[in-house]
Amino acid sequence: MIIVTGAAGFIGSCLIAQLNELNFNYIIAVDDFSFPEKNKNLVGKKIMERVERTDLAAWMDANYREVEFCFHIGARTDTTEFNTVIFDELNVAYSKMLWNKCIDYQIPLVYASSAATYGLGELGYDDNEVMIPKLSPLNPYGVSKNEFDIWALAQEKKPFYWAGLKFFNVYGPNEYHKNRMASVVYHAYNQINSTGSLKLFKSHRPDFADGEQMRDFIYVKDLVSVCIFLMEHRKNSGIYNLGTGMARSFNDLGRSTFVAMGKDTDIAYIDTPEDIRDKYQYFTEANMNKLISIGYDKPFYSLEAGVNDYVQNYLIPAKYW
Repeated sequence: MIIVTGAAGFIGSCLIAQLNELNFNYIIAVDDFSFPEKNKNLVGKKIMERVERTDLAAWMDANYREVEFCFHIGARTDTTEFNTVIFDELNVAYSKMLWNKCIDYQIPLVYASSAATYGLGELGYDDNEVMIPKLSPLNPYGVSKNEFDIWALAQEKKPFYWAGLKFFNVYGPNEYHKNRMASVVYHAYNQINSTGSLKLFKSHRPDFADGEQMRDFIYVKDLVSVCIFLMEHRKNSGIYNLGTGMARSFNDLGRSTFVAMGKDTDIAYIDTPEDIRDKYQYFTEANMNKLISIGYDKPFYSLEAGVNDYVQNYLIPAKYW
C-alpha cells in the first residue's frame, strides 16, 4: 500500500493518476474529504481506502505492516493566509507526526516542501542544505515549510529513506478547485476564454520590462515523474529543488496559452497591487544539479509543450487527469 496525503488536491490526485497508470492501485488516499469540488479529482481512480486526515495516525498504528511508501503532499498552501496557528498545525505539527510514524514503522517518505522558502531569492535558489536555516520566506506558508525542513535536517532519527521536494511554480490538470491559488496558466486560460485578452502585472523595476518577470514553471506531470523516481530510487536522502531549471517570463506563458487556444496574442499590463508589490518575486529558477546528480535524467516539458498539453487535453474539454 502507498499512502498519499492531500490525495484529493491538485498534486496529490495527479500523483495517484500516475501511480494508477503504473499499476500501483493499493492507494491509501488521505485528505479532508468534506470539500465536494476537490473530491472530483478522485473520480475514476483506483484507491484501496480513503482515510480522513485526522485519522491517519491511528490508521498507521493499525496498518503499518502493509505500507510500502508514504507521499506527504497535503498542506495548507494559501500564501495569503496569515493565521500562523493553521500552518503550525497542518504544515508543521502534522508533518512531524508523519515523519515520526515513518521512523517507527520503517516507511520511506517523500514530502512536499516549497520554493516559497527562498523568499525574494536573496541567497539564490540552490538546494544546498547548509543554506536552509538562513532563508527568509515572505509569508507564513513559506515560513512553515522552511521550519519543517530545518526541523527534519536537525533530527538524529530519520526515516531510512526520505526526501523533501521544494516545488516551484506548478501548473496542470486537477487544479480547478484552487480558485485564486490556481496557477497563472489556469487563470490565463479562463481570462482569454472570457475576454479574448490577458492582463499581466507591469514591472515596477527598471531592470525588467513589463511581463518579463520570470518564474520556473513546472508541469505537474514532470513533478509526479520525479516523485515516482524517488520512490523507486530510495537512496540519497535529503532536500531537493523541483523545478525545470529554466526560468521563463510571464509573457512567454501568456503567448503559449494563446497559441494552445488557437487565438491571437493580446496582452495588456496592469499595476501590481501595492499590498504585494514589495514582496513580489521578479525571478525564480531552481538549481537542478542535485537531483540530476542522483540519476534523474528524464527531460522536462518545455513551457510551450506543457501549456499545450494542459490546455488542449484538460482545460478545453474540462477533463481531469
